[in-house]
Amino acid sequence: MAGPLSHIKVVDLSRVLAGPWSTQMLGDLGAQVTKIERPHAGDDTRHWGPPFITNADGSRGDAGYFLCTNRNKTSLQLDITSDAGQATIRDMVKQADILVENYKVGGLKKYGLDYDSLKDLNPGLIYCSITGFGQTGPYAKRPGYDFMIQAMSGLMSVTGEKDGLPGAGPQKVGIAIADLMTGMYASVGILAALAHRDQTGEGQYIDLALLDCQMAMLSNQGSNYLVGGSAPKRMGNAHLNIVPYQVMPTKDGHLIIAVGNDSQFQSFCRLCARQDWANDPRFATNEARVVNREELIPLLEEVTRHRSTQDWISALEAANVPCGPVNNIEQAFQDPQVIHRHLRRDMTRPDGTKIPVVANPINFSKTPIEYKIAPPKLK
Repeated sequence: MAGPLSHIKVVDLSRVLAGPWSTQMLGDLGAQVTKIERPHAGDDTRHWGPPFITNADGSRGDAGYFLCTNRNKTSLQLDITSDAGQATIRDMVKQADILVENYKVGGLKKYGLDYDSLKDLNPGLIYCSITGFGQTGPYAKRPGYDFMIQAMSGLMSVTGEKDGLPGAGPQKVGIAIADLMTGMYASVGILAALAHRDQTGEGQYIDLALLDCQMAMLSNQGSNYLVGGSAPKRMGNAHLNIVPYQVMPTKDGHLIIAVGNDSQFQSFCRLCARQDWANDPRFATNEARVVNREELIPLLEEVTRHRSTQDWISALEAANVPCGPVNNIEQAFQDPQVIHRHLRRDMTRPDGTKIPVVANPINFSKTPIEYKIAPPKLK
């Protein structure tokens, strides 16, 4: 079966991560994505290594970073600063449905490749611009990068060890979460614009900012501030609103316990032979446990540290108490559930180069994701 977007053509003028993450999603859904790259150098992330893939001929290939976000696309080297390059883009846009770009505000206008210049060629064009701060506002002309946005949005103020403990201080997330989620918001916005076009025939312009997306992603932390009036603080591996919901020590390592309701806490207490905790008014409800976490957590840790991680997992799963190990990435890819769900896929370039990729997590019953085009080589 053809993918649900197999009738859609995408011109991808984006590079690095946020834009390419979005266009990879569109490609996974079946769209025909043409990635426009600078002649000879290509996307910067081709060189962001090590590690690098080994080409079929034994030479050094592209960085793993590039490979994570550029499958199901073809690559076209094009100098958009030249008249010929600009003419090629315009010809492509006449037949395209979507254009995605992440140049600085106004950066494509001087080449006649901005939305206002292109919409007359194709009124149905959906044009998505991704920048650090959006097309308007006092910061609009500033460059924006994921690390900066994690800091400016407040994310780093709620990520990391609790203040006053060793290792405390501002901490970024281990992946470029602002870039990645902006790419996801871009995908959602583009799909909604396609639905609008199906009804009206009209294309439209989408203005996406990393800062806007990261602010939206503050989710319960942002809501807690707006409702409660106090800025949330770093909690380490603890949860601001749920207790116990954190890393606990075991005899041979660590364990995640994620008690989401009072019934699960009662089951945990029975397993620990400490029914008195479940009956204690300080701990009987989640609200009480949140207020009295400093008293409860040391009691729990004293119990969990006397059994191995696997012993706890077996016992907790039998008692229907959510739990899990703390894996490194190698262990995660070796997990039986991850293997069963085929979350590693292997692709092959036309020259025989083998490229492992992480699977798209969407599982359709009628139009399954296809892994048709390996992240392309710069030709």
